[in-house]
Amino acid sequence: MDNARLKFISKPFGGVVLLTVVHIAFPCVSLAQNQVKQPTTQIKTSPQRQAVPTTTQRKTTSQSQAIPATTNTQRQAAPSRAVPAATGIVDTNYTLGGGDRIRISVFEVPEYSGEYQIPPGGGINLPLIGTVSLLGLTTEQSAEIIAQRYSRFLKRPIISVNLISSRPINIVVAGEVTRQGAYSLSLQGGAGDNPGVQYPTVLSALTAAQGITQAADETRVQLRRKLGRGPEQVITVNVKEIRQTGRIPQDLTLRDGDTIFVPTATTIDLADARNASASSFAANPTTPRTVAVTGEVLRPGTYLITQGAAEGSGGTNGTPAITGLPTLTRALQLAGGITSQADIRNVVVRRSTRTGTEQNIKVDLWKLVESGDINQDLIVQDGDTVYFPTATEINRAEATQLATTTLSPSRIQVNVVGEVKRPGPIDIQPNSSLNQAILAAGGFNDARATRAKVDLVRLNPDGSVTKRLVKVDLTAGINEQTNPILRNNDVVLISRNGLAKTSDTINSVGGPLGTILSIIRFFGIGF
Repeated sequence: MDNARLKFISKPFGGVVLLTVVHIAFPCVSLAQNQVKQPTTQIKTSPQRQAVPTTTQRKTTSQSQAIPATTNTQRQAAPSRAVPAATGIVDTNYTLGGGDRIRISVFEVPEYSGEYQIPPGGGINLPLIGTVSLLGLTTEQSAEIIAQRYSRFLKRPIISVNLISSRPINIVVAGEVTRQGAYSLSLQGGAGDNPGVQYPTVLSALTAAQGITQAADETRVQLRRKLGRGPEQVITVNVKEIRQTGRIPQDLTLRDGDTIFVPTATTIDLADARNASASSFAANPTTPRTVAVTGEVLRPGTYLITQGAAEGSGGTNGTPAITGLPTLTRALQLAGGITSQADIRNVVVRRSTRTGTEQNIKVDLWKLVESGDINQDLIVQDGDTVYFPTATEINRAEATQLATTTLSPSRIQVNVVGEVKRPGPIDIQPNSSLNQAILAAGGFNDARATRAKVDLVRLNPDGSVTKRLVKVDLTAGINEQTNPILRNNDVVLISRNGLAKTSDTINSVGGPLGTILSIIRFFGIGF
């Protein structure tokens, strides 16, 4: 009997009959799509799949039918696409997270379609299939996963996921920026994957953090992004290239959870630093900043530097005018200017960075005076310390030239006392010599002054007082031996000559004797 059945099935006619009976007894009807029965028809389909009622018989080719796509993302049940590993090109796909509002459309099954607000955990509850986690997935990947879940109940389901409104983009900006911390940025324009949407960029994030500092390395700004459920991706952005060439592709768009880190520069190019300070993503130049000025200046101390009009801009020798930016020369002006002993070729700006290290920036202000190199007038930063060292050697011609610039104070005061025609305090130009101070006081008192030597008394910065004897030579130029450069608050003492001393001694002795003789003579006449 069994052998007879096997022989029957093996016959072509018997196999066809058996398959027809099985098909009639057990129709392949979808649980969700068998509500409406349609007449049996034969339709050829082409490339894209369609969810169709199984009661309708259709002749299909190896590819399913293409339908007009009215949604942003449409996918069928297929294995979920793997998240790409971190590469040198940033992944700009939008990933879903808590706060996004999406619309899920199930083709030809409107009762399973709807809008959903993704909760913080990322899981949404869908009809028939329950909770599906979309956290960290793109809309395309989400459609694939939902289609997989519905494939247990629907035949060839077509799922589309659209982003209706996005959540705020929360990012962190760290490193060399004015205000480090977390920021919440919003999208502009259309929603989600629509072409009109505008995501915040790296530059807009730097602007939100009130700009990069003067210590920043613009060429190595890092964008760190978590790629869905995959590894972190680190992309280096050269914002200097954006500033110089305007190449927008370097200004990458941001996604929720991104971190921007601005590293500290190892070297400082003064010209480039000045250009960077004028960009829209640099620190605001109008913000007041506290700077310490030390060394060879008239009034060492801490000063609040602000943007404003320059004081005494431009020297008589053609020195360029000082700008109103919060620069090194503005700090120097507030400190009273340089002393005659200052070495302006080796000025040092010590700058604390956001990473805890210190930058030492060398500035040559002589280039500013001699050739008008405005780049040497460094824009200072809050917390900077400007140090003017003491010169080991003073050039007479340079000292005279410096006295007429805005780097030096407009006047200094010295005291000339003793045997001069107009003793007392006098105001002279900076870097004036001993001979100039004597002449400003009217010159020597010819009958009484000692012309060969004078005493120079100086109050030192450490509080000590020094006194030295200087041999005067009115015909000599500036030199340390016979015609030194004077400093603020110096005292020049011109002594009496020998004849004046003798005359004063006689007068001091003879004066009382003359008074006594006058009294005796008066009484003698009375007797």
